[in-house]
Amino acid sequence: MSRILLQYLLPLVLPTLIWLIWYFAIGRNRPAADGSPSQLQHGPWFWLILAGLALLGGSLIYTALTHGFDPTGTYVAPRWEGGRVVPGRVE
Repeated sequence: MSRILLQYLLPLVLPTLIWLIWYFAIGRNRPAADGSPSQLQHGPWFWLILAGLALLGGSLIYTALTHGFDPTGTYVAPRWEGGRVVPGRVE
């Protein structure tokens, strides 16, 4: 479960979390110049989602390039041996 959180969810929501922290720490204290609704309602949501997707894509590419098996290896399928299942592996 922690792998899912760190690899998929955190990169996706990190830009939004950083922006919300900034907004509640500094941004909401600045008055709107023309009396328009707060910046929280009209925030940079499109760019935050785009940045989150870019971070998610980058983390998936990094994981694909740095983890995994040798593509030239031979896959040995799982099998039943001695009353138990021996998991598959790449040799």
